[in-house]
Amino acid sequence: MRSHTGEKPYMCEECSKQYSVLGNLKAHLKKTHRGERPHKCGECKKAFMWPKELKAHMRSHTGEKPYRCEVCRQQFSILGNLTAHMKTHTGEKPHRCEECNRQFTWPKELKEHLRIHTGEKPYKCEECTKQFMTRRSLKTHIRTHTGEKPYKCEACGKQFSTLAHLIRHMRTHTGERPFSCEECSRQFSTPGHLKFHMMTHTGEKPYMCEDCGRQFSRLSRLKIRMRTHTGEKPYKCEKCSRQFRQQSNLVAHRRIHTGEKPYKCKVCSRQFGFANSLKFHMRSHTGEKPYKCEECSRQFSQLGNMKRHMQTHTGGKPYKCEECSKKFGQMSSLKRHARTHTGEKPYRCEECSKQFSQLSHVKSHMRTHTGEKPFRCEVCSRQFSQLSRLKSHMRTHTGEKPYKCEECSRQFSYLLALKAHKQTHMG
Repeated sequence: MRSHTGEKPYMCEECSKQYSVLGNLKAHLKKTHRGERPHKCGECKKAFMWPKELKAHMRSHTGEKPYRCEVCRQQFSILGNLTAHMKTHTGEKPHRCEECNRQFTWPKELKEHLRIHTGEKPYKCEECTKQFMTRRSLKTHIRTHTGEKPYKCEACGKQFSTLAHLIRHMRTHTGERPFSCEECSRQFSTPGHLKFHMMTHTGEKPYMCEDCGRQFSRLSRLKIRMRTHTGEKPYKCEKCSRQFRQQSNLVAHRRIHTGEKPYKCKVCSRQFGFANSLKFHMRSHTGEKPYKCEECSRQFSQLGNMKRHMQTHTGGKPYKCEECSKKFGQMSSLKRHARTHTGEKPYRCEECSKQFSQLSHVKSHMRTHTGEKPFRCEVCSRQFSQLSRLKSHMRTHTGEKPYKCEECSRQFSYLLALKAHKQTHMG
């Protein structure tokens, strides 16, 4: 009858918790205040207060799952887990938050949710004192200290510290994109990616840089932007000590040292170290030139090439060398030029340790070791290790002679030939 009347005549003298049945009070005293756990597992030595608890625990070793859902046939080792699972079919959520009216299936879920409103974080990491709202969050965080990655991808063997990360990774193999945009029907593999995509429709950019007023749709992009003001470059290459603002830039940079080229052209099988390099290369097959000069309507396959071209109209060369006063249209060009004064050669060949002032030079040099000749003449199929050599070779087919002698107007196909010819005028 007490289950109907709500009467609870048995009170714990330790913590004042009340019970309707004497046996429940005794169990509470035994478990909570006395710590008695006489029933021990022979497999892992874990102890329990009641025989039924030990019996249920033993199924984690035997794999026995005697409780089956009649709706979807999923099996469970504990009756309570089946009961909880059934509510996913019935949709029952009897526990409501008084603050925001959100509903939950179980009291434990509601209790954890309430901490969002109270700010309570009862679980503390003993390594770094960081605090968490749930035991589950603390357990996941501890893996950042231990390096434990218990979830393994069966397709490629990659391991993850959380089940959520594994599930997200698996979609790279299956191609599954379960989250769809209601505006344009574009699909995404994670709810986070969908959320950020939605901002392209709403125009929402909630993160503002206090230094320059620029706004961003993602906090991560604001943080990267802030580093342009602070000069912070937290990601350092172990090989050459070069530093980067973004981890993705460091990962891409490492390929210079390893020679890894994970991006392959499906048309000609040429491989690239960077996704953008493949993207630009593909335009050589498609003929796409998306960048158009507003002055003369000339089109370009790369934005950088168009910007350089624009300077032929504006005459603008805002970057000046302090050593020799030579001017440049781009800061990157000035930096490269400055090395002719400093003698700096930050790029090293892993094979022979020869050093170079420009990244493109070390890339070209590496081909002397690999024998790679990626540039092919479409007329005679001869191959070259450098694009400049292919261009020079093409003049043997076209007859083009771009180098002109200022003394006698004679023209030449190659710069070296012009230089040799000039000697005839000097006596």
